[in-house]
Amino acid sequence: MMGGYWTLVRRELSAYFYSWTGYVIIAAVLFLLGSSFASLLLVLNTRPTDLPITEVFYGTYYFWLILVMAAPVITMRSFALEKYSGTFETLMTAPVSDGQVVLAKFTGAMLFYTVTWLPLLGCWMVVRYFSRDPAVLDAGTLASTYLGILLLGALYVSMGCFASALTRSQIIAAMTSLALGITLLLVSFVALNFSAETGWKAQMYAQLGMLEQMQDFARGVVDTRPVVYYLSLTALFLYLTCKVVECRRWK
Repeated sequence: MMGGYWTLVRRELSAYFYSWTGYVIIAAVLFLLGSSFASLLLVLNTRPTDLPITEVFYGTYYFWLILVMAAPVITMRSFALEKYSGTFETLMTAPVSDGQVVLAKFTGAMLFYTVTWLPLLGCWMVVRYFSRDPAVLDAGTLASTYLGILLLGALYVSMGCFASALTRSQIIAAMTSLALGITLLLVSFVALNFSAETGWKAQMYAQLGMLEQMQDFARGVVDTRPVVYYLSLTALFLYLTCKVVECRRWK
């Protein structure tokens, strides 16, 4: 059964790398990363800082723009294209379970999402080399930052898979996923207003505040609470996606 799962994962990856869509996404993300890199250099040249370079990058709007925009575009074709092209019924008759289909599409999208973020590592290494300061980027801070990027990406990719399973239109899937992502980001902005308060509301919003949680990751601080939070939401959206796929199977 695992052989069928990995076959589907390779099928998903080939759909990205053997079509112009995947390279357009990579080019767009590279453009935004390059723009953020240029902005980062301007900041470092005009205003000295003791902050890790990862936290300086987190402070730019490019980070959240890539996060919010990339996942819907990557995942919009996952199920919607299958339904539109008529291959969804064929896929559902394959000797794989609904859960394996959902996990395979999620895994393929996550692997592609990870690839789009790899060039950022090169940008950081260039800054560290020319700054000649090892404290600018240490291995622990780098690892925690990428952990935060992957956890947030997993959540947004799972929302994208769920949105794509709801419709046969890729545009509607992308817009639905984008709306969910922006809503989650707006909740994080609301959570900032309660950061200085105490009580159950402050605690609740503290769990929902992606901005502060990602800032901790960028500083090299790994808290198990946001890790569990992101993994739980990711599992929830994948579960909902499985239920949508099951409904389609029995229609």
